[in-house]
Amino acid sequence: MDLYEHQARELFEKHGIVVPRAEVTDSPERARGIARALGGRAVVKAQVKTGGRGKAGGVRLAADPAAAEHAARRILGMGIKGHTVGTVMLAEPVDVDREFYVSYVLDRAAGRFLAVASAEGGTEIEQVAAERPGAVARIPVDPDEGVTTSTAARIADAAGLPPQAVDVLVRLWEVLVREDALLVEVNPLVRTAQGGIVALDGKVTLDDNALYRQSRWGGERVESADPLEARAAAKGLNYVRLDGAVGVIGNGAGLVMSTLDVVAGCGARPANFLDIGGGASARVMADGLSVVLSDPAVKSVLVNVFGGITACDAVADGIVRALEEVTLTKPLVVRLDGNSAARGRALLDARAHPLVEQATTMDGAARRAARLATAASTAG
Repeated sequence: MDLYEHQARELFEKHGIVVPRAEVTDSPERARGIARALGGRAVVKAQVKTGGRGKAGGVRLAADPAAAEHAARRILGMGIKGHTVGTVMLAEPVDVDREFYVSYVLDRAAGRFLAVASAEGGTEIEQVAAERPGAVARIPVDPDEGVTTSTAARIADAAGLPPQAVDVLVRLWEVLVREDALLVEVNPLVRTAQGGIVALDGKVTLDDNALYRQSRWGGERVESADPLEARAAAKGLNYVRLDGAVGVIGNGAGLVMSTLDVVAGCGARPANFLDIGGGASARVMADGLSVVLSDPAVKSVLVNVFGGITACDAVADGIVRALEEVTLTKPLVVRLDGNSAARGRALLDARAHPLVEQATTMDGAARRAARLATAASTAG
């Protein structure tokens, strides 16, 4: 379950991470009063569970209480990627000196967590990774050891973060572990002109299996306003809709994130994040393909699987069986690697579906899927 920004902010503050003063409202009139209490100026931010708020006009700087009311009135009710804004958060402005990016995400395929950090925050991390791969540090985290001060110092050094960020990295790990999270992200984490470290924006995804321990957030999955995300959630799929043309399906959050980066590096934009986890049965593959293909923006689909506990021949069998249920109308590129990969490739070769082709490397698969998507977009 994804939390709203203001809920993520509450968790950060609970664990000692500094955040700006802020308050949430669904009333433009109340927004004026909140801005006044914050000192007059305020950042008015749409509270929706999706990215791209700034580009959509859902984040505005108000110079005074009247401007805050006007901004809230414009933002409330607007649609952002299929999500309708029902509340806004007004936050105290911060004098920013520099912006950074930090996150912890579950890497299912590797059975561990991954720390992702960069000295270039404030923009989409996928874009930074695609344009400057060396600017993003990815450090594996042993879940048994966790993030100690020394581990945090290693992450900060690898990413070029200031020494003051070490304490935040430790506390952010506490948020992940103690709040049953699968993802915690701060973008941007900023150094202020006064030298302090402040979390300006945050994202937290809780483990649905632990929601009974998180009753304060409702204790149950909250459906997305995006119809495809809601449909995927009903099928138990970990799916996030993006705005590209290449559908992406993989096993493990870390692998899927890497695939998104590689697709972007090939000149195409991913259409979604879909992690099928450790299982790739015919049912899971059929559901996943059905959801991804339902997005009219998708022009090609990339399945990138590394066989571990779930062998590649089982994945291939799942794809073959899924093709009996799902009418494939767009090209599908499959990359299988790891346990029983050769047998899995043989199964797909035997099926010989005209729209299914294989690649032996992730880079090759991403390039092919990107080219197919570009060709389809140009032809259309």
